[in-house]
Amino acid sequence: MTGRLERLLRPGSLAFIGGAAAELAIDACHSFGFSGDMWAVNPSRELRGLRTFASVDELPAPVDAAFVGVDCHATVEVVRRLAARGAGAAVCHASGFAETGEAGAALQGELVAAAAGMPIVGPNCYGTLSALTGAALWPDVHGLSRTDRGVALLSQSGNIAVNLTMQRRGLDIASVLTLGNQADVGISEALEAIAADDAATGVGLCIEQIDDPERFAAAATAAHRRGLPMAVLKLGTSEAAGAIAVTHTASLVGDDAAHAALFDRLGIRRVHTLPELLDTLAVLCALGPLRGDRLVSLSCSGGEAALVADRSRSRGLSFPAFAPDHAQRVAATLDGRVAVTNPLDYHTFIWGDERSLANCFRAVLEAEPTPFDAALLVIDFPAEGLDRSRWWPTVEAFAAACAASDTPGVVAASMAENLPAEARVQIAESGLAACGDIDTALSALEAAAAWGRSAARTAGSSAAWLPPAVVGSFGSRQPASSLLSSADAVGASGSHLQSQRTYGRCATEGAGRAGVLLSEHEAKQRLAAAGVSVPAGMVVAADGAAEAAAEIGCPVVVKATDLVHKTESGGVVVGLDSPEAVAAAALRLAGGDATVMVESCVTGIVAELLVSVRSAPPVGMLLTLGAGGTLAELLGDTVNLLLPASADDVLEALQRLRIWPVLAGHRGRPAAAVAAVLDTVGALGALTRDDHSIIEVEINPLVVTPQAAVAADALMLITESGRDHG
Repeated sequence: MTGRLERLLRPGSLAFIGGAAAELAIDACHSFGFSGDMWAVNPSRELRGLRTFASVDELPAPVDAAFVGVDCHATVEVVRRLAARGAGAAVCHASGFAETGEAGAALQGELVAAAAGMPIVGPNCYGTLSALTGAALWPDVHGLSRTDRGVALLSQSGNIAVNLTMQRRGLDIASVLTLGNQADVGISEALEAIAADDAATGVGLCIEQIDDPERFAAAATAAHRRGLPMAVLKLGTSEAAGAIAVTHTASLVGDDAAHAALFDRLGIRRVHTLPELLDTLAVLCALGPLRGDRLVSLSCSGGEAALVADRSRSRGLSFPAFAPDHAQRVAATLDGRVAVTNPLDYHTFIWGDERSLANCFRAVLEAEPTPFDAALLVIDFPAEGLDRSRWWPTVEAFAAACAASDTPGVVAASMAENLPAEARVQIAESGLAACGDIDTALSALEAAAAWGRSAARTAGSSAAWLPPAVVGSFGSRQPASSLLSSADAVGASGSHLQSQRTYGRCATEGAGRAGVLLSEHEAKQRLAAAGVSVPAGMVVAADGAAEAAAEIGCPVVVKATDLVHKTESGGVVVGLDSPEAVAAAALRLAGGDATVMVESCVTGIVAELLVSVRSAPPVGMLLTLGAGGTLAELLGDTVNLLLPASADDVLEALQRLRIWPVLAGHRGRPAAAVAAVLDTVGALGALTRDDHSIIEVEINPLVVTPQAAVAADALMLITESGRDHG
């Protein structure tokens, strides 16, 4: 391994600067068995029997890594002296930097300048652990054991990292890096270093904000090419959690949907709990990517079998039924006393009989012509002190059957406390993976199946696909879409908070950036120029609406021109087929002096879609596809992709929507022009790629007929400078 962090991750010498916190780090190194040189710096007393110096300048040699455990102001000077002495890296424990406000941010800038290019971990962090070398720049206890290989845990939260080291799931952890404020070394550089570390078997990420999306993408791609499984727990997805993240670690949590799309594109499994993170890594490291999603589940209880079936319903997993001849072979091993289903309840007729269990399990896994992609055994052991002897034959029989059929196997309990440490050890030694409970096992198996599907695609990708955010710096946790999307504008009372906003100059709320909201007609003109199909229409004085309708051809739609969300405000009338009806609608909407928009009314509609692209700093441009029209926010049927996205990616995303059967022609009804939808999305992507003034554009609805896809309504938010170039 080479790179800027090599001396930090493989240190041969350490220094500890400070008092009580430094002593705790020294204790951690002693208990962890670090065998390199260790020196201390304290002007008034000796630290834990180490050779102690009054200042950094007196250290006998440049150290590879230093733990800096002094207050925030003293930290700056200590780092300056360490850099001058040629130290390899500094772990800065103190808080009081950017997480505290402007003054702290200024002090953090001084800290980075003082380092003069020397890597800084933190500040406001717990430090680093290496189970490879025994180095513990870590002012606390930890639960790691020495190992030659294992997963790396990269966390912005120090205390969560401490908790993760205490896991008892049989997962080998080689290194832990807590990054705190990411003043210098960020999650992207840390992932980059781990991707190049031969001792790493996987990566677990616990993050609030990605510091450099393009570098992160390149590092993740390098890790994927090495075959390293990756799982991420993204913190700060709720508004309250986001506020905590900012005040505690000085990290902006960013746009959650954009981060989710980024993780998906990079083949990083997103999880939502710490047990899920650990069990997913354990399964991915043990099994690798699966061939597919065809699973079989084995348990001695109908309740457990039903629980597996129930908990897998919303996952990308399948439990295919046994073929008739296959079911007969399995039934024969159980004397025909059991209904052979998948998940399988094999009952307790053969409990404790390893030979009979092995025959049953082997018959289950010898599926032809299509084998199962993985097998799950659910088994709960008795509590400590009780007789467990009759449980071991089941595990041994399952391991033998998996080995004989070359089927990846996972063992899980219904509750984590019912899978003891000795069982986990035996499971791992048998070449199987262990999970604490059914939910984490199913999640991990789903991750392994998804990894198998994405391996070829991701292995050939690069970081170059990721475009930068179109709009300036990221100044808020709230995306710009709070201005446009009615789904984001529904308040606690259910009213649309933005329904009375007029077009023109405005500020993207909470983002500190000025923008111009184009009128619907202006937005559609830009879309039409980019190749998006829009209805024929014009903006006219209210008293000229009937004449405009005659020119366009009835039926028509009449819309108010000064409202964003017209449907909710009664600002649109559709299906008008006579001059009198058009004139009456225009008068009602605009009065005598104002203007209205008159458009051709699209008929023969199969479905209405929502299609939007918005800047999602710091990640990039986010494409959202979903069920549209007035039910968009009610259904919440959406998927997100980062741009650019291929037509195949967009089609796959559409097929994941609940509304897809309607697009495909539900129950003999006409199918929608999906190819026209793909063309529309492609044109919209090209427009936002080439026009950097666009902050957000939303088409809702994109009405789709059997022949066409037409932007029936559109909104566009652009920078102020972009108005002059439209």
